[in-house]
Order: sequence, then structure tokens, then C-alpha cells
Amino acid sequence: MDLDVAIIGCGSAGGAAALLLARQGHRVTVYEAVDDPKPVGAGIVLQPTGLGVLHRLGLYERVVGRGAIIDRLYCRTVSGRVVIDLSYAELAPSLFGLGIHRGALFDALFGAVRSEPGVTLRCGCPIDSFAAAGDSGRGVERRWLVDARGRRHGPHELVIVADGARSQLRDDLEHLVVRAARYPWGALWFVADDPGGLGFDRTLTQVVEGTRAFLGLLPTGLGARGEKPLLSLFWSLHGDRVTHFRRAGLRAFREQVLRYEPRAAPIIEQVPDIDALLFAPYYDVVMSRWHWGNCVFVGDAAHATSPQLGQGANLALYDAAVLADCVAELDSPRALPEALARYTRARRAHLGFYQRMTRWLTPFFQGESRALAAMRDYGMGLSRFFAPLRRAMVATMAGVRLGFVRPSMRLSDVRAALPPRTARRGPTD
Repeated sequence: MDLDVAIIGCGSAGGAAALLLARQGHRVTVYEAVDDPKPVGAGIVLQPTGLGVLHRLGLYERVVGRGAIIDRLYCRTVSGRVVIDLSYAELAPSLFGLGIHRGALFDALFGAVRSEPGVTLRCGCPIDSFAAAGDSGRGVERRWLVDARGRRHGPHELVIVADGARSQLRDDLEHLVVRAARYPWGALWFVADDPGGLGFDRTLTQVVEGTRAFLGLLPTGLGARGEKPLLSLFWSLHGDRVTHFRRAGLRAFREQVLRYEPRAAPIIEQVPDIDALLFAPYYDVVMSRWHWGNCVFVGDAAHATSPQLGQGANLALYDAAVLADCVAELDSPRALPEALARYTRARRAHLGFYQRMTRWLTPFFQGESRALAAMRDYGMGLSRFFAPLRRAMVATMAGVRLGFVRPSMRLSDVRAALPPRTARRGPTD
């Protein structure tokens, strides 16, 4: 049995879903709004969950070869108090995170989509709305996709919406949207060369002062096509203060960063001017369910959050894998709505935990509260000496938690989804 599938958006969720469904024998058309899509952004962390999906797609070696192995998350206050010190080895010696430039991940997925025989890629085709197209003759309702010029595409039996946090297609379905808002806070970012390692190898380093100031330094691998190691710098900032920040100038920013982390001097020296620091807003998206008839929402279009836990791309990749598994269980097209309802049920615990945890945790790192800062500095600092809590924090970081009480994903399953330890090495090893 094959379905006529439309995927709107070719980011992490859309690209992975296109590959998985095409390899099941479905006819897949990907609609990408941009004529010549290129990723914009800095480094991200791929967790064991996301890496397992990339291994399933046959892209693991390529992606790991462009990334930087991350063994540890280390966060301290500007005065030197350790707030967080977590190692993936707490769960299993073979597990790790991967710092990677968004461009490297995008190139791997987009290149695979372009060369996949069962996928038709239509770039420069922004989809604005749906229109009912009636029964396909196989017991499943179809939908037309209507672009910005009013042209119809399709019709398609399965429609996957993966067009990002600002999805208008999602917002138009008001009865499904619980929340779709921009966070007050975001982050400035800059990607610098890191040829000497600068002492940040294998560690995502964070420095905090209260809840209003937050510096992040992430080894980012080689980028999409370069041969020099990169490092991403992040600086937390309230969205209303961006203009004031730029007026203060680069010197003030450099002085503040160096007060937080003197080792960042070679990074700061590469920032040519204050406008080279780009601001990335965060979004908070909650839906009552992720399916609607023959449509399903995945990735940031379905559940965007603050990147405080570093799970965005990983949740998107995992969405695609779970959706493909639900579709693979179909015995006839008419059962498609139930397969999509099964997808919502399958993702409820995992996504719900990370949405709630991110919403709870973010004010401890981005906000105005001195009380929350003190609770974070002392509470999280002490928790690292309590083994069960520390292990739970590592499981959260690794993307394998399914709830506050219920068990996490089985580590044997997580490890089985990855290649052997010998495939672990990255370019900065």
C-alpha cells in the first residue's frame, strides 16, 4: 500500500519524514517556501535520540564527521560556583551529544531528500492554506494545498505540516492551538573559528549571573563544508533590550564576556561589529493534539520551545521516526486517521515532558527573579551530589525522559539505535 504524501517544510522534521516515508514506498512531495533554502543559525546539540534517527536514515557517519563530540554540560556562576556538571557517561559510556552547525545537519538531510528517488521537491512554493478535495476512492479524504498565489497543489492523502514555529497553517486551526506565543527572551549568537580548541573541547560551557545574563559556548564541529573547527557563542537577551544592547556597542559586550569567561577572548576578537551578533527569538507552541483528519503537525510547528534543554532538532527527528512507524502499521488508506491519532498518543508523554520541563526551567536562566537565581545556584549545585537526581538530569539532557514519574526510554533501545562505539569519533577528537 502506498500513500500520496505532502510535506510542508524541509527542516529536520520534514526532511527526515520525507526520507522515511519514501523508503516505505509512499509517493512524497515536499513543498519548501524558499527558492534556494539555506539554514540560518548557529550550533545545536544532537542528543542520542536524534543521532539514533540519523543512523536509521543512513546519515550518522556524515553528520558525526562534521560535528564535535560533547561529553559534558558544565554551568557555573560568574563567581565560580558550579551550578550544573553533567556527563553522558552517567547513563552509559557509549552515549554522547554532538555539537553541530545547523548548516551541516541541513546539508545532510536536504542533500538526501534531493537524491531520494521517491521524493519530489518543490522549492519556492509557500503553502498558505488547505482545501478539501473529497475521497480518493480508497476511503481517505484528500486535501489540496493552496500556495501564496492561490494555485492548488495535489491533492494529497496525507499532509504533514513541518513549516516551523511560526506556522500560519497551525495558527489557522484555532481549535487545536492551546498556545502559540513568542518568549520575551531570546539569544544573540555568533559562530567563530576555533582552530586551537580554546579549552572547550567536548564540553558545552555556560556561565550565568542571576537570571538576566547567560553566556553559552558550544564546540560546533566543521560546519557544512569548512575544514576549521567552529565554536558558537550565545548571549541571553530580552527581546525588548536588543536595540539598547546594540547602542551600547561592541566594547561593552566584549568586556562583559571576558569578565564571564576570559578564555573566550579569541572568540570575541573575531566579532567584527555589534551587528554581527544576530538575535534569535524563541517560541512556545502547545497544541491539544497533533493530528487533524489526514493532517499531522511535527517539529517546531507542533511544539516549539525555548532551547534551554537543547532538544528542538532531536524532538523533530524523533517525531519523523515515530510518525513513519505509525504509518508503516497501516493495512489500508482508510485507517490513516487512526494512525495519526496513534501518533499523537505515542508522542504525548515524551513531548509533554520536555514542553513542561522547558517551561518550568527557562525562568531559572532567563528572567528577572533574584530568588529563582539563588534557588538555581544552590539547589542545582547541590543536586549534582545526589546520584539519583543527577542521573535523572543526565537522562533529561540526553532526550530520553518520558515523564516526571514514569520510566525513561530503555537505554538498551537507545544504544541499539546507534552504531557501535567505534563510530563515535568526531573531527575534534
